[in-house]
Amino acid sequence: MPRTRSHLARFERQGLKPLAFWLLALPGLWLFAQWGLLLGGQDHSLGFNPIETTHRFLGDTALYVLMASLAVTPLRDLTRWKAVMKIRRRIGLAAFWYAVLHVIAYLGLDLYIAAGMSVSGMMAGLWDDVVERTYITLGMLAFIGLIPLALTSFNAMIRRLGALLWRRLHLAVYPISVLAVLHYGFLAKGNQLGPWIHGAALAALLGYRLFAYLRHTRLRAQHPA
Repeated sequence: MPRTRSHLARFERQGLKPLAFWLLALPGLWLFAQWGLLLGGQDHSLGFNPIETTHRFLGDTALYVLMASLAVTPLRDLTRWKAVMKIRRRIGLAAFWYAVLHVIAYLGLDLYIAAGMSVSGMMAGLWDDVVERTYITLGMLAFIGLIPLALTSFNAMIRRLGALLWRRLHLAVYPISVLAVLHYGFLAKGNQLGPWIHGAALAALLGYRLFAYLRHTRLRAQHPA
């Protein structure tokens, strides 16, 4: 038993972060490999519309990883595995970078290449989409909200902002996650099951956070010391 705990402690110190990095990178590596097959004239899994498949895949991955970042604290509380908190910021940053690639794929592949727009036309097309299409409005709001969280997800910024202000700023991840799920819901055509599953998962994660907050507030009121 002590040897097992020693191995686990060593993994938490040395192996947890690299493992998390490669697991988070796997979707991007898979997509890169599929484009390599496509450009090489070989069989691939991007379907008849690789451009749409690409930015949809990146958007879905960004949402899944964002939801995973919200699940880290409940996982710690339920399993008492404190070391998992070491990779929470890494998961959050991965969600941001997949969102960046999602936006780049939408602008570069969908508007610039597929639609044949110039750079100025691409930006005008983006603005028209933001104004006219609800799902793009919600998606861009979520993406813009992720930017300050990503820029402050480093120890130097935590020290500069102070722990309290940093925590308050990063509470924005909750409304951002709501915007992201709504973006997915409005994007889906018809009454599909996927958005309902994502909505239920997000409701459970946010409900857990609310329950934990209320419980902490009640205990603090009962035991001020």
